[in-house]
Amino acid sequence: MPIHATAQLIGGRSHQCDATATYTYRGTRAYALLDGIGSTEEVQTWTQTAARRLARAAAYCGAPVGLRAVHAVRAAELARADWYAEYMPKAVAVVAVAAPGRDLEVAWCGDARAYQLPATTEQLSRLTTDHNRRQQLLDMDVDPGPYSRNIVTSYLGDTSPHVSIGSVTAPNSGRLLLASDGAYEPLEDAELTVANYLVGPPQRAARTLVSAAIEHGGSRADNATVLVVDLGG
Repeated sequence: MPIHATAQLIGGRSHQCDATATYTYRGTRAYALLDGIGSTEEVQTWTQTAARRLARAAAYCGAPVGLRAVHAVRAAELARADWYAEYMPKAVAVVAVAAPGRDLEVAWCGDARAYQLPATTEQLSRLTTDHNRRQQLLDMDVDPGPYSRNIVTSYLGDTSPHVSIGSVTAPNSGRLLLASDGAYEPLEDAELTVANYLVGPPQRAARTLVSAAIEHGGSRADNATVLVVDLGG
């Protein structure tokens, strides 16, 4: 089985509302990372539970089907809640599924990201495209400004009729990185390369990356969470 490790730092938030989970079914392993929207004990608890549900569903059904299933359940719960849905926990998510002899599957909603570092090169590639206002404006060739990235356009439980859930396949090899925005944005803002922190064993790489994110995030640092997987190959 692939070797993996996670690391988290709370940053300047009151609660750690990111969560990771893994689940293995008949040799297929799923890796999930959720970034809860908000900073409360309720969001923290729900996000931890939802991460485990997503990893299990993806291991059984594949990344895109698993993510859509978990999203559909949460969307139904929010729809039943009517006006109170605004106050219920939500999260963006990314999930990857590695099965022997098959391509890596990745699915996501929101701005949690997946990256891949091939074993034969130091060139890190991003597998996901952000579902947020910044990306929408960039797609329209409009200057997004400094705060548009904070508005996500897709999340678990989104009740809009055309929810955005992305999916992609990639070679099942090299090093996989799942990251919350609190882990990658401070490094991007400082014009640093994420790949430079993915050195050494997964646990060391994960700790180094989130530590750098919090350091560069300063007094307004967000929760920073990563999941690093050596897929082999």
